[in-house]
Order: sequence, then structure tokens, then C-alpha cells
Amino acid sequence: MSHLFSPLTIKDITLRNRIGVAPMCQYQSVDGAAQAWHMSQLGSKAVGGAGLVITEATAVLPEGRITPSCMGLWNDIQVEAIKPITAFIKSQGAVPGVQLAHAGRKGSSAQPWLGGQQLTDAEGGWGTIGPTDQPFDDDGTRLWKAPKKMQQDDIGQIQDAFVAAAKRALKAGYEFLEIHCAHGYLLHSFLSPLVNTRTDAYGGDLKCRARMLLETTEKVRAAWPQGLPLAVRLSITDWVEGGLTVVDNIQVATWLKALGVDLVDCSSGGATPAARGSINGGIAQQVGMAADLRQGSGLMSMAVGEITQAQQAEGIIASGQADIVLLARAMLHDPYWPTHAAKELGVEMPQVMPPLHQFFIGR
Repeated sequence: MSHLFSPLTIKDITLRNRIGVAPMCQYQSVDGAAQAWHMSQLGSKAVGGAGLVITEATAVLPEGRITPSCMGLWNDIQVEAIKPITAFIKSQGAVPGVQLAHAGRKGSSAQPWLGGQQLTDAEGGWGTIGPTDQPFDDDGTRLWKAPKKMQQDDIGQIQDAFVAAAKRALKAGYEFLEIHCAHGYLLHSFLSPLVNTRTDAYGGDLKCRARMLLETTEKVRAAWPQGLPLAVRLSITDWVEGGLTVVDNIQVATWLKALGVDLVDCSSGGATPAARGSINGGIAQQVGMAADLRQGSGLMSMAVGEITQAQQAEGIIASGQADIVLLARAMLHDPYWPTHAAKELGVEMPQVMPPLHQFFIGR
């Protein structure tokens, strides 16, 4: 029996297999609302056999978007736009998930294929926020805005926005919720010592730097049904000396577990531009980091990063390195990756294919 295609029960939901679609920004939303693109992008992965389909980073506030074309859940129009898509995902046997996020000081940016530079107000941009007033980069080669240093009122407003978005996510039909604390976005920027130089209750040692994440998580957990899974995406290492380490994140994961978090999505990097060179050569190490975190914290882990082959994914699950493998680029290349992996691993097609596909091509 394939380990990769064994079901996984988390609280009140059961994934048909251990293959998840990683949250991937699409930059195709209009005023934060899903479009036909998202039905195709997300729905095709459910038809293709994934057990978990996680919607891209979804902003809890308009100014929490990375770009003007990013997804959001700050109003009910956005809820209604995504409802048909979550319903379709479920109709195909997959579990729909969403990643709630705030871009922090990396927001107000152009789409990557338009250069990714931060936009001025005249270009449709907005003011950014962060734990300090230091911009993401200040090398002089491109414009990076100085974010507003958040005060206590700002912190409370952001936490309330995460809670409100979590409630909307439930109305929208999501059954799996992930809080984004990675890649240099707002919650990660509070956690990383490379960014957070505050001297108040939200800065200093690891526990104080984690306060923003822990408080936000506790409030979201109270608002999100206890029977549905809650995950957190962490940058397991900052890839820069003096930054977050695997050991730090095992401790953070232990605190998160005590708050009712069920899984950690193990990514890395993004806190500062200095990590760019290291992360490009280190993504494959993330699977091992997911294993370390799983063992050290007792939480389930999701591994992501250069997972492309069926036997590779099978080995990750079989060896206990992770409970779920998340695929990103591999799923863009091939939305039917799970179906093809099942064939390679000798799995019965009814476990993966919808009836129409089973009838015509699954024999």
C-alpha cells in the first residue's frame, strides 16, 4: 500500500491522500475577489487528485495584499466569489484550504512579471506597516517604502482583521486554515530578529518576538471551529547568520501546539534580501527541516520545496519526515500530478480519479 495515498484524518476532516497543493499567488484577483482563473487554477488540482488544495496568500485587509491583484477576505463580496470554487473542490473529493496573510512592509508591489517594485500611491500603491520603520531593502537600486512602525492599536487592529477573515473563510466553505508567518511578510517580520528590533513587549527575545504570532493565532483558533484544522506556515530558517534557526522554530511550534495549532507548513527565507542567494540553493533542505520540526515539536508537518517525483514524495511520507507533501511548481506543470503518481506507485485509480476519467482512461 502506498503511504503517499493513504488517508489522513485531522480533527473532523479526512484527506484522501497526503498530497497538497501549496498556496501559490496568482495575481489574478479583482478587488481581492476570485475570478474564473481561480476556478480553473484551484478546481483543476482537485480534479487531478490532490487531497488538499490551499488557496494562495489571502489578505486580511486591502493594505495587506502583496500586489493590487492579490486575493482577499476582508468583505463579503469576496466570500461569495470564492464559494462556488470551494464547493467544486469538495465535490471532487478534495479539502479546500486557505492561507490568511498580511504582506507588511513587502506589500504595495507590482506583479512579479511587471518588475515587482513597490508602487507609489499614484501608481495604485499604499502605505505599508511593520514592526519597525525600516524598509525591506535600502540598497538604492529601487524604491522601497519605509513602513509605519506599528503601535499597540495597530497590532490589535491587525489581529482583529485575521479573526474576521477566519470567520469569512468558514462562510466561504474552507475547511482548512493556515496563518502565514513566513517569507518576510508581517507576522514573520515580527518573529525574525533580522527585522524586529523593537524594545517593547513585541521585541527582544524569541518569546517576545513571537508574541504577535502567538496572540494572533490564539484569537484565530478561538474563532475557527475546533473540529477544523489550523496550520501555520513558518520560515524554518532565515538563511542568514543571526536570523531564525530550526531550533528557534521548534520552540515556536511547541508554543503554537499549546494554542491548538495542528500542523506547521515548513518553508524558509524571505525576511531580508540577504537570504536570496542562500534560499535558492537550500530549498531542497526544507524537507529535512520539516522532519526536525515534526520530531522536536510533536506537531504534524507539511513539507514543501523541490518535491517533484512520485517516489520522492512517497519516501518523505513513508520515512515520517512529513505528514503531507505540498507541491507548487510541479502542480503548475501538471495539475494531474497525483493521478500520474498514483499510476507509478500502483494505486487503484478510483482513489484518485473522478468517475468520468476512471471510465475512459483509468483502466
